[in-house]
Amino acid sequence: MATKLPLEGIRVLDASIVYAGPYAGMLLGAMGAEVIKIEAIQRPDQVRGAGLGLGVPDNKPEGNFWNQGAIINATNRNKKDLTLDLTNPRGIELFKELVKVSDIFLQNFTPRVVKNFGLTYDVLSAINPSLIMLSSCGYGATGPYSDYRAMGMSMEGAIGLLYITGYENGQPSRARVAFTDFQAARYNTLAMLIALQHRRKTGRGQHIDMAQYEAGTWWIGPAILDYTMNGRVQDRTGNKHPFMAPHGCYRCRGSDNWVTIAVGSDDEWKALCETFEQPALANDPRFADSLSRLKHQDELDAIINEWTSPRDQNEVMNLLQSKGVAAGAVLNAKGVLSDPHLKARNMWEKVTHRPEATNVGTRIFPRMPWVSKKIDFPPSTPAPVLGQDNYEILNGILGLTDDQINQLESDAVIGTVPPDAIAPRVAPVELMIQQGLIEEFDPNYMEVLGLK
Repeated sequence: MATKLPLEGIRVLDASIVYAGPYAGMLLGAMGAEVIKIEAIQRPDQVRGAGLGLGVPDNKPEGNFWNQGAIINATNRNKKDLTLDLTNPRGIELFKELVKVSDIFLQNFTPRVVKNFGLTYDVLSAINPSLIMLSSCGYGATGPYSDYRAMGMSMEGAIGLLYITGYENGQPSRARVAFTDFQAARYNTLAMLIALQHRRKTGRGQHIDMAQYEAGTWWIGPAILDYTMNGRVQDRTGNKHPFMAPHGCYRCRGSDNWVTIAVGSDDEWKALCETFEQPALANDPRFADSLSRLKHQDELDAIINEWTSPRDQNEVMNLLQSKGVAAGAVLNAKGVLSDPHLKARNMWEKVTHRPEATNVGTRIFPRMPWVSKKIDFPPSTPAPVLGQDNYEILNGILGLTDDQINQLESDAVIGTVPPDAIAPRVAPVELMIQQGLIEEFDPNYMEVLGLK
């Protein structure tokens, strides 16, 4: 297999935070690009401390916690890190010098912040006409919402996803994860790859305005089409389906264990009834065809729940799948990590973090979302600690002397430690157990994951 990676020789300046931007930068790095994460010690990526109990009363500093956050380490693999204060004129000057020798600038500031920094596309393209700039803010560069701050969780409501998520006759419900971040991250990656291909053919850079708001509407496409074409406003239906029945999530043996079952044809319904050992149900007038089953979904759900409740969720899944009925166990995080199918598909990779990332050690992350028969993609490199590559970048790329770099650190233009750092007294997992957010881990948990 070839050892040269597709994006070798491409340099990316990644000034994005949290997920939608950083994840996209991580994927470019996995393809061989040199990705430089840029953040300031005065304002590092806000997820550097996520999940560590920041803000808990009576906490005291404990190690360099700003390198320990779960999300920062998950979404910033395959990168270098440069701290650069963009509110300082010297920081802006150095950033523009990097723009001259870079290919992509990825950021998710609001348009107002980009203008205040003086880092709009017209300014940067004058410095480097071949530059590709991708802006991934919440509501795009134009329009009445453009300067609003946004998070994936708030945009669930803005795009309408929250309205159609929930149980029938119940309140709107959050999906519990920031869907628009996940979708925008993949759109961002694809958009930058297309822009690189366009530049290869034309020599021209471009500005990509990727609004997470617009990327998120993908999730409610059918509801939008239904309203546009038919004037219908979709409401909450829980786990029900417009034309499939039974279709739901059913309780299984144990605490909070479930299995999903979806029947899309009469043959699948008959197979389900045979699995129940109740073949007569297939000819019951209430359930004889798809329309009848839709009309009697609640009765169907009661019958299925009675059968699934005393059984193991994986047992139910495997049994139904063997009969040609679509079914899947609803797995928690531990179940996903130990799932034999995902293990067989080589879904996970172990990444050992640098000693400076205190208490992180070796962790398991999803591999990059591709496989190749032609290219031997290497394992991910661990996410960088704050300011890890300051010297390599400032000296090796920009040619600054040791004295100049030392002066930048003295002036807090660069650095490796956030000012006024506050860290939790209690270890993250212990803290979450105390707060009732998670249960005690199985003592064999680390062994199950292969980390012991």
